[in-house]
Amino acid sequence: MSYEEKLPLHVLSGFLGSGKTTLLKHWLTQQNLDDIALLVNEFGEVGIDHHLLNEVAPDTVLLPSGCVCCQIRGELKSALLDLYERRARGHLPPFTQVILETTGLADPAPILSTLLHDRQLQHHFTQGTLVTLVDAEHAHLQAEAQPEWLAQVTAADKLLISKGDRVTEAQTQALRQWLAQLNPLAELSETTPMRDAPHRLFQLAIGHGSRAQRFRWLGACASDDFSLNPVAHHTAHPVTQTCVITLQTSVNWPAFAIWLSLLLHCHGKAVLRMKGILRVRDSAAPIVIHGVQHTLHPPVHLQDWPGELESSKLVFILRGLEAERLLQAFHRFMQPLEEP
Repeated sequence: MSYEEKLPLHVLSGFLGSGKTTLLKHWLTQQNLDDIALLVNEFGEVGIDHHLLNEVAPDTVLLPSGCVCCQIRGELKSALLDLYERRARGHLPPFTQVILETTGLADPAPILSTLLHDRQLQHHFTQGTLVTLVDAEHAHLQAEAQPEWLAQVTAADKLLISKGDRVTEAQTQALRQWLAQLNPLAELSETTPMRDAPHRLFQLAIGHGSRAQRFRWLGACASDDFSLNPVAHHTAHPVTQTCVITLQTSVNWPAFAIWLSLLLHCHGKAVLRMKGILRVRDSAAPIVIHGVQHTLHPPVHLQDWPGELESSKLVFILRGLEAERLLQAFHRFMQPLEEP
């Protein structure tokens, strides 16, 4: 990697006690540490996890006490810029990626917002893969009592089930089905395969592999079985809905961008996650969009359509906003702009 290339910032998330540090420590033993810069955020005045990781990665940076999603976003920026400057001066090896292990109480959305909206950080860093660990033994209890749990799960690019040895196979399978309902956009696995193939832990979901693999991140929602009707998933705790919109006609990109900006401005907290691929007018190449709550990532222009998918498709994970209401608002806004 040249110094002109942006460095990916991968995020390892998961509620308290989910096993983040254990997994990360094992992963680090399989890596070339010259390629990695490691940031650890812990809640409280005294950090413990970074001491455990220091055994493997001596240059681990402990962020100040507090939750990275709120109090110390400025410190996160300072730490990232300091790492980059030390790398450029040769005080650190020329690492090619940064790993941030968040506190178990962190909402990942503001972290992504900081990275995407800060001009200094944009110049040097890009978003990597957001991995969330889910404790198989305590997932339902945490979901019921802790709102941060749902934010971590729905923001994830990858969901990894940990502590599967503490529950039955039937319980694990039920948990997998439930997580797939809460976040159908995420790759779903268990921690064991990541231990056996550590290169897969932070492997980027977009831009690698075959045409079909490059769109794997849209998961089951890439199927043409979905139509204009919303698909809602209700669980005892928490309650979310998945709204999938498929369009056969080309989209007016400027108009759509306005609609999406208005939606996130008014209902950003209710749109836990959104992804989509759009066929836009006057362009043969599709545009991929991706957002978490209020934060919308820069559009990605693909060279061609992945797999057999050819129609525009939007997927929204919602909480506190009815899928039918979103669907109606979309068509009210877009109908006058559709091609005859």
